Amino acid sequence: MTDEQHTTAGTSPEAEASGDGTPREPDTDPTDGAATTDLTADGPASEESALEEALSERDDYLDQLRRLSAEFANYKKRMAREQVAITERATERLVKELLPVHDDLERALEAFAAHDEAQVAKGVELVHRSLRSILEREGVVAIEPDGEAFDPHRHEALLSQPSDEPEGTVIQVVQKGFQLGDRVVRPARVVVAGPKS
Repeated sequence: MTDEQHTTAGTSPEAEASGDGTPREPDTDPTDGAATTDLTADGPASEESALEEALSERDDYLDQLRRLSAEFANYKKRMAREQVAITERATERLVKELLPVHDDLERALEAFAAHDEAQVAKGVELVHRSLRSILEREGVVAIEPDGEAFDPHRHEALLSQPSDEPEGTVIQVVQKGFQLGDRVVRPARVVVAGPKS
């Protein structure tokens, strides 16, 4: 065996691999090998579980939102039905109160057909009294502004006339107005005092 063969035979594979004759250190990089496999195995698994949790939370929120939306739609329908029922009951009550007025009018017409003027006058007076009583019970009040200052929110001026009254004063009520509580149902139609000249 020659010296060259002995040197080659005596060197380790690491020294041969280095090419310069110096022995090479074995690979100890912690990111290689089994350690790398463990870390990469943990990464995707934790990301996948976080994604599944987020999707689960999203589905829960969507379910809650759908339930709330359905409950609100049902609430709106129920309130609309109740509003219709309240209106129908109020209308029915008012109609029941107006039926006696209808009966009185029929009696007045029968008296008119019989040419009984006294009965006609009595019937009309009775109808007027009954109707006024019903309106008062419902909170309807007549607007009679004679002698008051003109108020455009409660009065409707048909014309103005020269008068000794202060300008802008109501001097004649052509048609009564009515208000329900604080709300004007029909303004009073009036004549207003204008300049004296």
